[in-house]
Amino acid sequence: MDWKNLPRSGGGVQQSGGGGGIPGGGLAVGGGIGGLLIALIAMFFGVDPSVVTGGQTVPTQTQTQPQTQAGTAGETEEYEFLDRILGSTNEVWGGIFQQAGRTYTKPVLVSFRGSVPTACGQGTSATGPFYCPLDNKIYIDTSFFAQMDRQLGGGGDFAYSYVIAHEVGHHVQNELGIADQVTRAQQGARTEAEANSYGVRLELQADCFAGVWGNQVSSLANLTQEDVREAVNTAAAIGDDTLQRQGRGYVVPDSFTHGSSQQRVNWFMTGFRTGDPNQCDTFNQDYNQL
Repeated sequence: MDWKNLPRSGGGVQQSGGGGGIPGGGLAVGGGIGGLLIALIAMFFGVDPSVVTGGQTVPTQTQTQPQTQAGTAGETEEYEFLDRILGSTNEVWGGIFQQAGRTYTKPVLVSFRGSVPTACGQGTSATGPFYCPLDNKIYIDTSFFAQMDRQLGGGGDFAYSYVIAHEVGHHVQNELGIADQVTRAQQGARTEAEANSYGVRLELQADCFAGVWGNQVSSLANLTQEDVREAVNTAAAIGDDTLQRQGRGYVVPDSFTHGSSQQRVNWFMTGFRTGDPNQCDTFNQDYNQL
């Protein structure tokens, strides 16, 4: 993946401590997330869970905001990577929204280490990458990429890009009002399984939106079959069935919140093959056929 061909975000990435680099073309950053593989069964690659489930969150007025690092000769390669992936998502979704007669509000991506204050509460390494709809920001502890390599078998630039594009997909859902509709549906659900089913649909649509982005940058980024395989391997590794089997030894489909490995791969590839967000409707079809 030639990610350096992608456009910059124009200051959309903020940094809150830490740093790193991309030796050999792949992100390899220090740190780790203890117990992440088990802890993220309910929130892996998702909207901040307290918001999606209708929980109460109170923005903290005294938060110290991370500083935006301008593009300079001394910036880290890690920063440039995040900036160009975010910039390309801005361009793709900005164009799609413009064609539909809408205006796309660009999200901010906050790169942090350890913990960071957010409008959805304190973000930590254990939370994993997430999107906070209350401040339109995506939060990523970049040591997560090293965690992908070690525990998920899903390294590589396009796999890391898929993580970011999935969270941007949640921002798109927030812009379109889909996230609010899902929250209301979950609050009115009669059973936990029904509430979970709405979350699965939301997550699978974000996977599909990530695929749409991948399709539209494939030529510019010179994506190869190996690049696509990286993203597919990651999608498969984070399916609820795979994580539950690894974490507890058995699978409980009614407790799924993000979808099975096969579902996540299928919906990512639907977006990637078509490049059409209209093909990402995970809500108007039978749940058992997703």
